[in-house]
Amino acid sequence: MQDLKERTKQFAIRIIRMTESITQNKIGTVITNQILRSATSVGANYRVAQRGKSSADFINNRTYAKPIKNHP
Repeated sequence: MQDLKERTKQFAIRIIRMTESITQNKIGTVITNQILRSATSVGANYRVAQRGKSSADFINNRTYAKPIKNHP
């Protein structure tokens, strides 16, 4: 599981670097903000799920995080 934690961190770092190349006009800023929120929430949701005390907690936290991730 440590590998997934590192992979989500590296994913967020790559996305942050990618967004630096987006033109920061009105539309670019909106898109950049949404991309950053979405990309960094993956790692945050994983870490919340990891805090579960049992397998059922892990599954419940992952299931709960899904709708939040899709929230606009």
